[in-house]
Amino acid sequence: MHYVTAKGILSAKNGMNLYRGCSHGCIYCDSRSNCYHMEHDFEDIEIKENAIPLLENALKRKRKKCMIGTGSMTDPYIPLELEIGYVRKALSLIYEYGCGFTVITKSNRIMRDIDLLKKINEKTKCVVQMTLTTYDEEVCRKIEPNVSTTAERFEVLKQMRDAGIPTVVWLTPILPFINDTEENISGILDMCIEAKVYGIICFGMGLTLREGNREYFYEQLDRLYPRLKEKYIERYGNQYIIASPNNTNLMHLFHKKCEQYGIIHNNEQIFNYLRTFEEKNIGKQLSLWDLETR
Repeated sequence: MHYVTAKGILSAKNGMNLYRGCSHGCIYCDSRSNCYHMEHDFEDIEIKENAIPLLENALKRKRKKCMIGTGSMTDPYIPLELEIGYVRKALSLIYEYGCGFTVITKSNRIMRDIDLLKKINEKTKCVVQMTLTTYDEEVCRKIEPNVSTTAERFEVLKQMRDAGIPTVVWLTPILPFINDTEENISGILDMCIEAKVYGIICFGMGLTLREGNREYFYEQLDRLYPRLKEKYIERYGNQYIIASPNNTNLMHLFHKKCEQYGIIHNNEQIFNYLRTFEEKNIGKQLSLWDLETR
């Protein structure tokens, strides 16, 4: 790990990354791509030493309350968070200033903060987003080796359900010839149904590869699934979108089952929900994307 002094903490759309880099080891991670200009080893976590005072200053200057999001580039619940504690400090500030919160994670470390998540959700809105890629625990340990398994994430979703905290699942990526099967998609959807998730985000059955993450992904395929890299290269070349040959059938299954069980499966509808601030004691809703006051 290493420390840097940041100039700012909130993006124009009120997203924040307290850390840069990740130690989860997911073989497909897009954040490894060169386009993000990470000038250090991906596993060498960059810590913004002034992140918390920057966040408090930004929240003080907000004329109107909004949703604050994190996790889009780096999962905030990396092991280092248990030592640094930036997420918990940020949650305390978000609660203090009356903002809402949403997070994307694969880690059951989020349960450490369920008390603050519940307090935020009682006052405004807190949404926990969890990535699920494979129903098979053995496959999960291969492609996402250093983070909570799917079964452990499923337990988090159920505990959030019981706490009254809404959840959204990211059904992505689905890796061709690895987890792009009806059995896998049905298994994940059954978990989502039992956990009563609000919605599922899915951009299609496949993944994206570009300079930086493509090379790492292929290295891991050579190690974990010998000769599969050659099959990818032959079929997809240097394409950015790597669509599963089973995409049509699996997307039909996905939409049909979501419709059957009342799970929102329109991506834009879910994104609108995530960025809409709700003040429960007043009963009004405001769109955070229209509330930027920077």
